[in-house]
Amino acid sequence: MKAAFSFDHIFPFWLRAFVRAREVGLVLVALVIGLGSGLLVALISILSQRMHELIYGIPWNSYLSVQSDIVWWRVLMGAPLGALVLALLTLWAGQRFKGRIADAIEANALQGGRMSFAGSAFITVQTFVSNACGVSVGLEAAYTQICAAFSSLIGRGLAARRQDMRLLVGCGAAGAIAAAFNAPLAGAFYAFEVVLGAYNVASLVPVVASAVAASLVSGSLVHHQLLDVPATLQHITGISFLLMFLLAALCALASIMLMKGVAFVEALFDAARMPSPWRPMVGGICVGMMALVTPQLMGSGHGAVHLNIEQQQSMMMLVLVLSFKSIASMITLGSGFRGGLFFASLLLGSLLGRLFAQILALFVPLGLDPVSTAIAGMAALGTGVIGAPITMTVLALEMTGDFSVTVASLVACAVTSLLVRELFGYSFATWRFHLRGETIRGPHDIGWLRDLTVERMMRRDVRTVLQTLSIAQARETYPLGSERHLFLTDEAGHYAGLVLMGELYAAADDHQPLSTLAGKARAHVLPSMTIRDCLGAFEHFETDVLPVLASETEPVVLGLVTEAHALRRYGEELERRNGDIAPR
Repeated sequence: MKAAFSFDHIFPFWLRAFVRAREVGLVLVALVIGLGSGLLVALISILSQRMHELIYGIPWNSYLSVQSDIVWWRVLMGAPLGALVLALLTLWAGQRFKGRIADAIEANALQGGRMSFAGSAFITVQTFVSNACGVSVGLEAAYTQICAAFSSLIGRGLAARRQDMRLLVGCGAAGAIAAAFNAPLAGAFYAFEVVLGAYNVASLVPVVASAVAASLVSGSLVHHQLLDVPATLQHITGISFLLMFLLAALCALASIMLMKGVAFVEALFDAARMPSPWRPMVGGICVGMMALVTPQLMGSGHGAVHLNIEQQQSMMMLVLVLSFKSIASMITLGSGFRGGLFFASLLLGSLLGRLFAQILALFVPLGLDPVSTAIAGMAALGTGVIGAPITMTVLALEMTGDFSVTVASLVACAVTSLLVRELFGYSFATWRFHLRGETIRGPHDIGWLRDLTVERMMRRDVRTVLQTLSIAQARETYPLGSERHLFLTDEAGHYAGLVLMGELYAAADDHQPLSTLAGKARAHVLPSMTIRDCLGAFEHFETDVLPVLASETEPVVLGLVTEAHALRRYGEELERRNGDIAPR
């Protein structure tokens, strides 16, 4: 059978060596990634817009979420049509991509930045279909997925080191967000906060180069109306800054409710035992019926954000859109449509911020600018969902160019981030990991901890002795100093306990069997355990040596591992990772 094509090491050796040896090589690769990311984002955005125009009959280059005269049957049929396409895609894919789909955060945390391009393309198509049919999801997840996978593919072709591969994936994500919003600062900080998990001098230039290149390419092909805010904004000063704490608390609670709402809808579908391919159909019908009331909940909501920031809306309308958009986003993602909550959180935050200012004006006439609070609320609620306070703050800066609004946004983002961590502990991405059993809380590289298993550390030259052997016979066979410990087994070869040589030679009655000296009969580790589990076992069993058993059901001794060796290997790996972080 012909082997599948591999992209690994596909570039010439001289190019691979140049990128591995020179920092400028990584910068040049980052520029290529930025250019490719800008093109990919522009292509997906244009195709999605054309699908909205085709399915819903809206005017050329106008936003779906601000339309008020869409034919009712188009609204009701659009989402179920997308659900049908998703079901066919799922049936076609089957088990094809099982275990091969990881987003940029998970890939950087567990897989050293290696992503399946085919699996990522499948996720991107699913997200594109979900957005194109008008349900309440944005395309930012698709942008990040395909651009990060593209950068990972290039890294594999260059045989990039693990740390460089993670950096290139961060460059792809930076390019995706920068191109999506025409906001290179926000794209760069998104990479540092969400995908890389840390900032260092060595990663600054590549990430910025990718973000700027992607923004320039995408901005020349697609117009980003999100950044077109009113030229004049009222400065936020004095007591108004204190009100940002209250707005931040509201945004924190709203973001937690939004994230838990998605899980709640999933639980309802699970309880109903509805087959997975049919869930989006039900969800699409529900969203379509809600869209008959207000179309602002449809699609990403780019137009709705601009509409609610720029124009005065009644409080009743703000409450209606806020509640409907929240419920529609929960139903959309909970029923199985693909996408993220990035842009939904921006729309909801802008609505909540504006509503906050208008309600406050009824009781305390402080002259708080609804547009300024809308931007601060947008940044704060985005922080609660995405978990990136600096990213949201610089996005507000790039939108407004106003220092006071940016500082107010920073205050709101910081307080929201604190409250969400204290009350909930997850961003939307890490919450989804938690729901499926993963324990990661961010993109920090912990994959090496899982790769460093007991099987890789254990010694195989282990001595086992039948527990029926007498103490005298054991002394004769194993003179003092020949071994430090003996592992006992029963007649079936199963582990039966540990005997230290000191205890063997200190025993008074040498006619007794070794089983009378056996201890730690339940203390053991398994080959698949990680270094973290292994060190925990040493602490739990209060011993400095443990046998490695084949399995719980077949406790045959395969080898041994000592606490000193495990700690030394752990320290060596930590030193190596710290060396990767330091500038070359």
